[in-house]
Amino acid sequence: MSPTEQTKYELAKKRVAQIKGFYSHLTIYLIINTLLLLNAMGVFNGSLDALYMPHWGYFTTPIFWGIALLFHGLNTFGYNISPIRKWEERKIQQYIEREENEPNIT
Repeated sequence: MSPTEQTKYELAKKRVAQIKGFYSHLTIYLIINTLLLLNAMGVFNGSLDALYMPHWGYFTTPIFWGIALLFHGLNTFGYNISPIRKWEERKIQQYIEREENEPNIT
């Protein structure tokens, strides 16, 4: 594999890992928050009341975690709203330049 093909492969592999990480995050969010909501409704202690609405405090975890998940998704799928990517790119360039300028000690 040529250096450019290797670089493309590594970038594609990194991209797939980011997408996989987002979907893992989404899956865990759905499972945990479904269980929390069912618990708040009394499903697990046998007192399910069809008219019972849980206190608003039970919704804070899904709301705030959902906001974090939203930002994770925006960052993963290309809506660069944070300076993190720019910082990553600067660091990558810095390490590439350092490797090119320093002699190989092997």
